[in-house]
Amino acid sequence: MAKEQGPEESHSNMTQEKHRGKGMASDSTLKVPRQALCTFITIFHLLLGVTALTLWLFYRPHKPQFKVVGASIYDFNTTAPPLISTTMQFTVVTRNPNKRLSIYYDRLSAFVSYKNQAITPQGMLPPLFHEKHSTVVVSPVVGGGTVPVSVEVANGLMIDEAYGVVGLRLVLMGRLRWKASGPIRTGHYRVYVKCDIMLGLKRGYVGQVPLLGSPECKVDI
Repeated sequence: MAKEQGPEESHSNMTQEKHRGKGMASDSTLKVPRQALCTFITIFHLLLGVTALTLWLFYRPHKPQFKVVGASIYDFNTTAPPLISTTMQFTVVTRNPNKRLSIYYDRLSAFVSYKNQAITPQGMLPPLFHEKHSTVVVSPVVGGGTVPVSVEVANGLMIDEAYGVVGLRLVLMGRLRWKASGPIRTGHYRVYVKCDIMLGLKRGYVGQVPLLGSPECKVDI
């Protein structure tokens, strides 16, 4: 036989059902703002990504271009290995191919290497600003101090100098950022420029030397 519930027990069950119903309603009420917040964050990030992609496709920054068009030698002393001293000046033409973006260069420095070993100290260059779709000529002077080199490098330089043709690499490195009209600008990117050149250089010669080979410089960003 089923046991009949008394008035007190029935009232207790009804109270529990009411509390359970209130708890479920409270949980549902909390879930609505959370779902709305998650939806808002998702839509915000989606719109942000679409905006960034649209801006990138519209501006699409291109690498700057560099080329060495002239060189002068003021000191090229390789007679006291393993120390050598050199002072050189290069004329470098750099072009900004972007029609909608300017380029700012920060912390530019330059040095010269031979067979992947530096033969000049690293020298700092002034900041450089590149207008949209423009060409700028810079003439960095590098060297001016003694640098220790390996025996292979010292002997190679003396042999090449005696032969009259010396292959060198001018290296420019620093940071750049692209800037569009208004407040739109990118963060800083490291730039590394390698210019391989062939100089017609004879022992003891001082002044402008002929460029026997100077292809476009390689630019890594």
